[in-house]
Amino acid sequence: MAAVSCRRHRRDSKSIYILLSPQKMTLFKKLLCTFILLTFTVGHCFADDDHEMEEFLKREYSLTKPYQAVGSLSSSHWELMGDAMVTTEQVRLTPDMQSRQGAVWSRIPCHLNDWEMQVHFKIHGKGKKNLNGDGLAIWYTKERIQKGPVFGNKDNFTGLGVFVDTYPNEEKQLERIFPFVLAMVGNGTISYDHERDGRPTELGGCNAMVRNLKHDTFLFIRYVRRRLTVMIDIDGQHEWRDCLDLPGVRLPKGFYFGATAITGDLSDNHDIISLKLYQLTVLRSKQEEEEEEEEITIPSVDNMELLRLGRSEEGMSGLAIFFTVLFSMLGCIFLVVVGLLLYGHWNENRRKRFY
Repeated sequence: MAAVSCRRHRRDSKSIYILLSPQKMTLFKKLLCTFILLTFTVGHCFADDDHEMEEFLKREYSLTKPYQAVGSLSSSHWELMGDAMVTTEQVRLTPDMQSRQGAVWSRIPCHLNDWEMQVHFKIHGKGKKNLNGDGLAIWYTKERIQKGPVFGNKDNFTGLGVFVDTYPNEEKQLERIFPFVLAMVGNGTISYDHERDGRPTELGGCNAMVRNLKHDTFLFIRYVRRRLTVMIDIDGQHEWRDCLDLPGVRLPKGFYFGATAITGDLSDNHDIISLKLYQLTVLRSKQEEEEEEEEITIPSVDNMELLRLGRSEEGMSGLAIFFTVLFSMLGCIFLVVVGLLLYGHWNENRRKRFY
């Protein structure tokens, strides 16, 4: 693959090669092939991630019809809170009424290293655009069954929250379209900023027009090798669309899954049709196994400050930021090498003319 790329590039670069000696041409071609091979390899690694995984549905962490595992009995796997109620078709977290909040929480802590949550949900109501609210959240947190202002859960939570925010609280913002999906990691001391729709602490996100759709809507949350990926399927095409992809996310084991929703002066029906949790079996190198032997006790995100700087370009995923930085660095190295070779050739010709 790399050799083909080199031959194609040779036809486009004759004007450069004419200026170089055979030895420098050989060096130049090696550097060019290395650049192309590195780019191909990095892309190939990301493309092959899915082929290294096997998934197994974990029913004890899943919520599916006919919802027999939901109830107040200690033997139940899931517990309702607040205004949530179970029907034959869904777990309704809130009805389309003002000032309601409800939740469903797993009773069993999750001790999986790598997992994937597929959420089948529905948000609908009589309110017109921008006259509905407030949204729902999917959680993986240390705390459970605690009411609060963050989409029906407590503030200053410890763990991961993925929010489907349907109402813009920040009046002056114009570039973000709602509903909007975003993720946040809390360590027990970080507060969710309602007035700014969670922007100061968000890890990234995407717009998602999920209200009053006739087809099914899905949310996908994957945690593998300390990498958090969020995708959505809301267009009725049975295709996942990237929303967030971020490495360096550290989540402890032993937390609880849950789903919550809240309404205020504006309202919606917030329904969970299913929560399916899959255990992922992932191939790891010895170095990766050694790195992950260290027990994580407090949720955190590596390079959070760099992430905030990169968020200035709205809508950019973690993968897009990574490739932008990678290509920028490789491009600079490539230009420096070409410049040095050309300078050396010019300097050599100058010496020949002088002598």
